[in-house]
Amino acid sequence: MTDHLLFAVEDGIATITLNRPERMNAFTFEMIDAWVERIQQVRQDDGIKVLVVTGAGKAFCAGGDIVEMKDRLAQTPLQRKNELWTRIQRIPLSLEDLDKPVLMAVNGAATGAGMDLALQGDLRYAAAGARFAETYVKVGLVPGAGGAWYLPRVVGVAKALELFWTADFVDGAEAERIGLVNKVVPDEELLPHVYGVARKIAGSAMLAARLIKRAVYQGMRTDLRTSLDMISSHYAVATAGEDHREAVDAFIEKRKPSFTGR
Repeated sequence: MTDHLLFAVEDGIATITLNRPERMNAFTFEMIDAWVERIQQVRQDDGIKVLVVTGAGKAFCAGGDIVEMKDRLAQTPLQRKNELWTRIQRIPLSLEDLDKPVLMAVNGAATGAGMDLALQGDLRYAAAGARFAETYVKVGLVPGAGGAWYLPRVVGVAKALELFWTADFVDGAEAERIGLVNKVVPDEELLPHVYGVARKIAGSAMLAARLIKRAVYQGMRTDLRTSLDMISSHYAVATAGEDHREAVDAFIEKRKPSFTGR
């Protein structure tokens, strides 16, 4: 496991820290492999309720490593396409399969695939000094890590195209205004704020929280009738859970519920 991707768990909250500050936390293939392993661990560990992702140093993530890109210029188009499928695109797909809440703590610059990574979180919080940019046109590339799918759904098609075509930087305040992030906080308050939100979520009825995440994302891709049919199944599962019974008992007994996530 690489030291360039740190992993820690405390009080039911897992943290992944991109740890290449000297390279603005740009992803390497080694980091991608470690990422997929850690996401699998988060998925399988019932003791982990929420995932927080952040960067070490002054940047969140600068996307792909340019040095590695140069090394791959000799590849055939088919090799590059297969590499995208089997390596880089495992990042968004690993998060797509994770039904636990994912909070992005954007501590600094998030550019290219680094901005796309931020978009893949369920909730995004940014330091006041954070900046965002879709820089693909500056290096003659397209957003292969999911940005073309995520960004229009977050800020709308016209704004997404403007950001892709101009590669302009968006500061924290503007990111909050256009809905790119949930909230901007002073730099030194970013992690305390994000962990505060994470603890609040982790202390809730997590079975319901996970089912709600599934329902929201499923509902975005289907019609109302199908969505209601799916939520009926989720509702049946939730009402059969221990957390629901505990919540009802706690309400009747006028006490705070103690949830187990089941």
